[in-house]
Amino acid sequence: MTVGIPARKPARPFFSSGPCAKPPGYSPDKLATESLGRSHRAKIGKTRLQYCIDLMREVLGLPDTHRIGIVPGSDTGAFEMAMWTMLGARGVTALAWESFGEGWVTDAVKQLKLEPTVVRADYGQLPDLDKIDWSDDVLFTWNGTTSGVRVPDGEWIPADREGLSFADATSAVFAYDIPWDKIDVATFSWQKVLGGEGGHGVLILGPRAVQRLEEYTPSWPLPKVFRLVSKGKLAEGVFKGETINTPSMLAVEDAIFALEWSKSVGGLEGLQARCTANAHALDKIVAERDWLGHLAVDSGTRSKTSVCLTVEGADADFIKKFAALLEKEGAAYDIAGYRDAPAGLRIWCGATVNVEDIEDLGPWLDWAYAATKAALASA
Repeated sequence: MTVGIPARKPARPFFSSGPCAKPPGYSPDKLATESLGRSHRAKIGKTRLQYCIDLMREVLGLPDTHRIGIVPGSDTGAFEMAMWTMLGARGVTALAWESFGEGWVTDAVKQLKLEPTVVRADYGQLPDLDKIDWSDDVLFTWNGTTSGVRVPDGEWIPADREGLSFADATSAVFAYDIPWDKIDVATFSWQKVLGGEGGHGVLILGPRAVQRLEEYTPSWPLPKVFRLVSKGKLAEGVFKGETINTPSMLAVEDAIFALEWSKSVGGLEGLQARCTANAHALDKIVAERDWLGHLAVDSGTRSKTSVCLTVEGADADFIKKFAALLEKEGAAYDIAGYRDAPAGLRIWCGATVNVEDIEDLGPWLDWAYAATKAALASA
């Protein structure tokens, strides 16, 4: 079957799952520059860092019970910081249904040597969450960026849990309702739903996590960038914009722009509505094509942000050629699935993507599928 090149391209063909599309209307010259070239410890630097934290709290609707800190190393650094400073006080259960969850398993086993209980599920699936032992600390990804699978809600997390809940929520915050009373530790980076820059992580601590930090000292040494306690008390300055190491004030200003844009589109509800509309538009594209499918079959646990698709008859080489054709035409960038995931596509549907660009993508997927099949057949 021959499919002609579609007449219209997505106006913003940025579908990468990280770093993700910048907010609509973004331009670097729109960023505030007063803090650039100044110390992050000067009044202007600390003021802008605190303002960024305040905006995150406002947009997320985060209760005063939880602290927010800007830390090094993107979401990975934030989650590593939480693991290294708080684990070891009791048993650990690590849940893994995609590559980043597997990464936390590896660190718990090989680096911290904790002998955790590991609960796994294949890509596209979730384990039975009702069987998790909450006398342990529990590590999990709220939204699996590389598998397109998310937890359905927080109902499976008991209010009277003994252990702490550690949520890697980098593709989830700003896209879903997070029940913060069920979350002791959450981490994310600006580069996902906000479309901010990478390199900085955000660490959210509930009161039970703070208690753990102040009452428990791990047996292993901690590098400076992980230290959250001073003289037995939480280093409160970290959660007031006094970062552990030097942040990029340009990245902070970029995040502030994204957060102010978030308020302009209706705050958390507006961001969630944009994610939902994008995911529904992509669902329609998939439903209309027998060669496309969802890796996450259960719609109740399917991501609304990092949507992972199966492609009939495709292997890694097919997907590489498929994605390269779209990139060459400027119709879609960075939509090949994650390298450790089953061969397929991954299309970001987060809030900074416009729904009309998802809609315009459908005909281009048809074209690339036909063109790739024809090229391989003639090779």
